Amino acid sequence: MNQIQLRHGIFLPPFHPNEENPTQCLERDLELTAWLDKLGFHEAWIGEHHSAGFEIISSPEIFIAFAAERTRHIRFGTGVISLPYHHPMMVADRIVQLDHMTRGRVMFGAGPGLLASDAIMMGIDPLTQRDRMAEAINVILRLFKGEVVTEKTDWYTMQECRLHLLPYTKPYPEVAVVSAITPSGGRLAGKYDLGMICVAATNPFGFDALAANWQIACDVAAEQGRRMNPDRLRLVGPMHIAETREQAYANAKFGFERYLGYLNNNQPRFIVPAGQDPLEWFVENRYGVCGTPDDAIALIERLYEKQGTFGAFLQQAHNWADFEATKRSYELYARYVMPHFSRLNESRAASYQWCGDNRAEFSAKRNAAAKAMFDKHEAEQRAARELVNAAPIARPSRGREAW
Repeated sequence: MNQIQLRHGIFLPPFHPNEENPTQCLERDLELTAWLDKLGFHEAWIGEHHSAGFEIISSPEIFIAFAAERTRHIRFGTGVISLPYHHPMMVADRIVQLDHMTRGRVMFGAGPGLLASDAIMMGIDPLTQRDRMAEAINVILRLFKGEVVTEKTDWYTMQECRLHLLPYTKPYPEVAVVSAITPSGGRLAGKYDLGMICVAATNPFGFDALAANWQIACDVAAEQGRRMNPDRLRLVGPMHIAETREQAYANAKFGFERYLGYLNNNQPRFIVPAGQDPLEWFVENRYGVCGTPDDAIALIERLYEKQGTFGAFLQQAHNWADFEATKRSYELYARYVMPHFSRLNESRAASYQWCGDNRAEFSAKRNAAAKAMFDKHEAEQRAARELVNAAPIARPSRGREAW
């Protein structure tokens, strides 16, 4: 069992079908973060995308600024800012501003950019994105520390560049990089002492790469005399839960096939055999969970068996079900899955068992105490009556009554 207190959150790309009102979709995303805050979820990571139709948040920083005003406790991360699309100083400036405006509730997630279509629209060669991300993360961390930077690359220039507002969080907000299958995320995390977000943890290919990529990060960190902190390792997977598996499957019929169609529209990855139900195939091949709270617990336990210790499980937010059923899924997760891993109910269960094991003794003592109280009351009442009957009538010393 994990020795670190497991945190729970979401990774919100988001995935909104093209036929729905996009303004209302964004509003529901904000409502969802407020709902998660009430339920006690710890984190919400917000994506950045610019094409393909479904993932319509282009600026996670703007979304986080709105969501922070509607919430009290939940922390927000950029999940992630695609660094090759931005001048590094502008990224650092925006994160620092959010850090101040949220009083330290922001986390900085960085990546190279997932959709090739985003990069191509901006004239960026996808082959350059991982190298540019590495360059950007290096200089952003230096700016966070208050350094003055002068350097020129093939895609940005800095001339005595510095932040005139330094971070609210000391030394700076938590920084995490995405990792899927390739070793690039693990290498950067190990080099710069960053967190890792494994966005494909339940995907069979990503699941198989979990231990390898974490080990890469640990090896690179060890070369510099450091150790990676598994508390900053986050694993992502999709799920929808209900009171029964049958209800969960019925709920997910609402939007699962559109979700799968969108993913395959970008890159054919989920090829369902002819004649097989797409959702059943998805679950049977362990890409995610559609079931009950027990199924959600089993998935996370399987991740423990594969990875060992990690800090947070993030549900990949989606629209498999309609909004009310989606909110109910998160509520069931908060009611039954979270306390399983926090062990908050172990003392309650032990106390319940102790009372049950000793109920005969406790009942006998409780009955004896009640009988003793009745006996005491009756004895006091009897003594009072006897005192009244035995006492002589006092004769007044004066007045008419004295005669």
